Amino acid sequence: MPLFARLGLAVAALYLLYLHGLDAVGVLGPDEPRYAAIGTSMAQSGDWVTPRLWGQPWFEKPALLYWLTAVGRLLGLNDELAPRLPVAVCGALFLLAYHRLLRGSLGHQAALLATLILGTCAGWLVYSHIAVTDIPLSASFAGAMLLALPWIEGKGTRRLPWVGVLLGIAVLAKGLVPLVLSVPLFALQWRRWRDWWQIILPAMLVALPWYVLCTLRNGWPFLEEFFIRHHFGRAMTGALQHVQPAWFYIPVLLGLLFPWTPLVTLLRKPRTEAERFLYTWAVFGFVFFSLATNKLPGYLLPLLPAVCALCAVGLERVRRPQPALIASFVLLAIVPLLVPVLPRAVTDGLGDALPGIQWSAVLLAIPGFGAAGWWLTRRFGARVAVEAGAAAVTLSLVYLQYAAFPQLDQTASARGVWRTVAGNADAICLDAPGRGLRYGLNYYAGKEIPGCDVEPRPIRIPRRTERVID
Repeated sequence: MPLFARLGLAVAALYLLYLHGLDAVGVLGPDEPRYAAIGTSMAQSGDWVTPRLWGQPWFEKPALLYWLTAVGRLLGLNDELAPRLPVAVCGALFLLAYHRLLRGSLGHQAALLATLILGTCAGWLVYSHIAVTDIPLSASFAGAMLLALPWIEGKGTRRLPWVGVLLGIAVLAKGLVPLVLSVPLFALQWRRWRDWWQIILPAMLVALPWYVLCTLRNGWPFLEEFFIRHHFGRAMTGALQHVQPAWFYIPVLLGLLFPWTPLVTLLRKPRTEAERFLYTWAVFGFVFFSLATNKLPGYLLPLLPAVCALCAVGLERVRRPQPALIASFVLLAIVPLLVPVLPRAVTDGLGDALPGIQWSAVLLAIPGFGAAGWWLTRRFGARVAVEAGAAAVTLSLVYLQYAAFPQLDQTASARGVWRTVAGNADAICLDAPGRGLRYGLNYYAGKEIPGCDVEPRPIRIPRRTERVID
């Protein structure tokens, strides 16, 4: 296929996967509307230092995501696109850089396979469609780690300042987490400690100004809330109510890789410095997050680029990749059948939604999908099979958007509720709703709606439960 045609297909795929239908569903969960409201407040007030939620300082996260939303607001984007479009662009643009940065260390074939796997896995796709901090953190942190590959391989220090710049951006995305995750980078290069300043100094120049300004303006309350409660507290106490067992991230990682989960069986012993670095990055991060008290699925996202790269290396190296690829195609058979259960999976969790899947239809579809995977791999090789699988994911996502998103908008987002009551906004009170509905309605109203126990009004919005996204 000519280069121009391949580039056209790549652009079309990126649009369908990451940009199409971003505003088809209103803001979801408790975190997306809350972060979007803070970014909107920054754009309206002109205060780009202190995050504020309905006029009150809010120090749960650093400022990067809020800045991105504020820019979207200043560009005139709507309630959904202003917070989501910058995140989606980060997720898509990272894939272009990912391929280029991997190519020098792993080769063109492995880099292409890794990009296709990461770009169409559930974790990277889902979090690129919601305005939370995980994609900005993961893209900047993983970009920094990949830019350091030539240094790891002993090919020079030319890129190290840019490693520091991206690491500083990652610190602006989610605080101290990327500094901990970057420990393998420095540990593997401890003999070259004289080079470290080329990373540390740019990182400090990028990240420190906001932290210093926010501390000068807000003092101890910022330090206590941001560092003590939301950093050390998340790692060591159950106060934030996200406590999970140590094994929690094993099924989470497998789920984030869907439908490419079977490719983890192809992981092999590393042969090169680049592969050892990718393994150390993934294993260290996995152990760190598993030992932390509070756990949420999105925390693993910064590890996905390393895991997908290693899966690609295994896929290229093993003699018989057919079983893993056939199994991946079998998993694709489930996607079209998610339409009726997707809204419940978002509101109540995947475990509660799984019984609603028509498993008899899945069993009927499995032979066809499995045969397609077998034939493509045998006839054309692993690369074409992965390209076909990526195309199937793209078409499945478009189908889900048209078939399931309207219902998802009505049942899982506050936007559906808001549209029914917006004409009587001053007559609304909240009768102890769940956090997601409360924050969502406040976001669409552009102000904090009072509780019915504080200010009774004719229209009472009842309780609805939601899942936490971030």
